[in-house]
Amino acid sequence: MNEWQQRVIALAGMSLSAMAVQKLARSGELYPESITNTLVHSLLQQNPDNIEDIYGGLENIQPGIQAFIRQAGNNKNKDLEVTRYLVGLIHLSRRLLKQPDVLNLLGERITQVKRQKEEFEFENYRIQQSLAGIYRELISPLGQPIRINGNPEFLKRDSNQHHIRTLLLAGIRSSVLWQQVGGKRRHFVFSRKKMLDTAQQLLHVA
Repeated sequence: MNEWQQRVIALAGMSLSAMAVQKLARSGELYPESITNTLVHSLLQQNPDNIEDIYGGLENIQPGIQAFIRQAGNNKNKDLEVTRYLVGLIHLSRRLLKQPDVLNLLGERITQVKRQKEEFEFENYRIQQSLAGIYRELISPLGQPIRINGNPEFLKRDSNQHHIRTLLLAGIRSSVLWQQVGGKRRHFVFSRKKMLDTAQQLLHVA
């Protein structure tokens, strides 16, 4: 898999996270469950063999690739709120990469959650609660928080707050990955067509 394919897959992970946050904040629900499963899986894969393994296979990130195409393409389907979430994820992840101590602690905390899930078989709610705590304690202090728009009735529920923070943490994971494989903000200006062509190719691979 070449560098552009890796970058687009990471951008697809970010796009899937942003789209999922918006959907949950507005409707109070997130279906199909596979979206959350894919994003939680991406958080818990710390030593993957390849970038597809981070998301459990290329087929699992297809909705994210489609979301990225909608956001990056020159069409009327672009959602400014999703774009704002993506910008916020990139901003926080850049702050994170400048603080290796926090990055190391993040890895340790995620390892603990992975043990909760795999060895102790914690329920999904407990896993999201743990991941949300990591986001609140380690990511939120890094910079201006991402303001989430939605239905106040849904946003005030503890379960939805945990779920949204879990999705945001997964978005941070994908944003860090994007930068690690050479992703730059200037690519959105100078390499947009290359990224969109690559995304279209990836849709036909899975």
